[in-house]
Amino acid sequence: MNFALKPNFEALAALPRMQRARGIGRIHTKQRNGKTCLDTLFQEGCAKIRLPHTHSQALEAVFINTAGGITGGDQIDWSAEVAAEGKLVVTTQACERSYRSTGDTAQVHASLHVGAGAHLDWLPQETILFAGSKLSRKLSVVLDPSATMTAIEAVLLGRDAMGEDARDALFSDNWRIYRGDRLIHAEATRLTGDGNERDSLSLLHGNRAFATILHIATDPDRADMMLQRVRRLHAGPGIIAASATGERLVIRAMAPTGLALRRMIVPTLIELTGAGDLPRLWHL
Repeated sequence: MNFALKPNFEALAALPRMQRARGIGRIHTKQRNGKTCLDTLFQEGCAKIRLPHTHSQALEAVFINTAGGITGGDQIDWSAEVAAEGKLVVTTQACERSYRSTGDTAQVHASLHVGAGAHLDWLPQETILFAGSKLSRKLSVVLDPSATMTAIEAVLLGRDAMGEDARDALFSDNWRIYRGDRLIHAEATRLTGDGNERDSLSLLHGNRAFATILHIATDPDRADMMLQRVRRLHAGPGIIAASATGERLVIRAMAPTGLALRRMIVPTLIELTGAGDLPRLWHL
């Protein structure tokens, strides 16, 4: 026997509708007298972009989420395009915070294009995952054959000062890096809340902070040279490793706290940035 149930539309309409953040931010550069300048800027919703004054030939852009954090159902889309021979540094105002979700997954997407002979420093500050948070993040980059890039994504599992470890946080991070139409780097990180991910010797091994740094050089010789420089920076003990394959230099780092992680990755980033230093917002 089948029963056709009629939806109770009045009851559905009475349910509270959660407010969700939406944001779109885009920036394109151009060259003027050998200096990288702003060409176009678009911002909508909670996504804002600010351009602080610097003494560098590079243009610095600060991506800001005015919602104060992200939670389930929020969606933010960033994009940046660097003109030929340009230098762009992208960072964030502060650490992004992914708060507890009531069901949906927050989405953060970044699409980047780097022109001929140009360099992009993609340097967002750390993302803090709170207990019960759900975050899906995607990074897509298209590089000209002569372009270079340095990128980092760092994650903190809970707040150090509060003794949090966010063991039930759900997180996925997908990178796709292309030289023209050729895929040169792909990786995926996933946390499902399984205790083995956090405690296993082959995975986080109890650490609460981790980061991936990727440097795309012009050729394999340049990548190998940068690898030797990075290894000299970390001759002492620490959970950090680097390897070079072709034009790619990949660095992985883990630490028990966010402060310990930052102390490891800051010297490495300074060595790899096209601007020669980190944005002022990175300095503690």
